[in-house]
Amino acid sequence: MRTLAVASAETETVVNRSRFVCTLYRVGSDAEARERIGAHRRLHWEASHNCTAYVLDDGQSARSSDDGEPAGTAGVPMLEVLRGRGLTDVLAVVTRYFGGVKLGAGGLVRAYGGAVSAAVDAAGTVELAHWQRLTVRVDYGPAGSIEGLLRLREDVRLVNVEFGAEVVFDVACSDVELLVDWFASQSAGAAEVEPAGTFRVEL
Repeated sequence: MRTLAVASAETETVVNRSRFVCTLYRVGSDAEARERIGAHRRLHWEASHNCTAYVLDDGQSARSSDDGEPAGTAGVPMLEVLRGRGLTDVLAVVTRYFGGVKLGAGGLVRAYGGAVSAAVDAAGTVELAHWQRLTVRVDYGPAGSIEGLLRLREDVRLVNVEFGAEVVFDVACSDVELLVDWFASQSAGAAEVEPAGTFRVEL
């Protein structure tokens, strides 16, 4: 799966004098997507239509709305572009300002889908992966150098560091066995490692 390379992006296309302004947002939940849609529609209340489509949960959840356009001519083609690009956690809102020329069903499908496609091209995307997550406990002695080295590694994401009676690293990695061996070598075998599920990373 992929997602947007930026938090939001906007592009505009014109088809037979109608303006199609596509705004893309990165969203993390259904509630956030709905909130964005509501805010967008309030901001662009004077537009002819504010059609929407969004995909969440690695493509498992998706919704769309034609917002008054003929059924299936706006939200569905917008959603098909998002799915066709393998995107997730992305909301697309296409705001149409009617230019006086009717486009017909086929023209609307091409216009709405094309608006989203152009916006995705302009925004750029990043690949997502699910890496294994580990909780690693080490003494304070080697912790400073371990943290510094972890931050330099491209195959590791340092999610969090906690300082208490010992130092606890919350890390995600592309190769668990390799990282476990690395922690053992850096801590003279004293590191305590526990699996902690998975963590989604941007590559």
